[in-house]
Amino acid sequence: MSHPFNVAAGLVLLLALSTVDACAQSLRDIAGAWQLVSAQSEQGGKMADLFGSHPRGILTIEANGRYVLVVARTGLPKIATNNRGTASAEENNAIVDGSIAHFGKLAVDTANRTLDFRIETSTFPNWDGSEQKRKFTLTGDELRYTNASGSTGSATALVWKRIP
Repeated sequence: MSHPFNVAAGLVLLLALSTVDACAQSLRDIAGAWQLVSAQSEQGGKMADLFGSHPRGILTIEANGRYVLVVARTGLPKIATNNRGTASAEENNAIVDGSIAHFGKLAVDTANRTLDFRIETSTFPNWDGSEQKRKFTLTGDELRYTNASGSTGSATALVWKRIP
């Protein structure tokens, strides 16, 4: 029969080892293709879906850190003229408001638990050439990262599921 102290010590050691392993997540652990599950913003205790209740998106991360991210609201309007160069102001506004895309280089800061997006180009040009840090967790096949905005008091959270 095991001594209760030995069992407890073993459980503490197992918990400590699993915590160290969970914190040691690297780019290798995050590389792959991810499907967007949700994109929500919280401000003043109220939650809002940034791209509707069923957003569509993909995040692809290569082992060398190159990434591409595309997110769009379900049901973006079709352009009546079937020519994006002649879209109406209303069509363009709905599309810009309902989508975001960017690509560049991604680094994982394991000490601070952040994803560091080094954005080369974005459909929001103000982000071109910027670096954005996002606190993240990786649990099984779920990647979650957040961005807290000190200036607006809001927080944004995106949840992704690994695509097998």
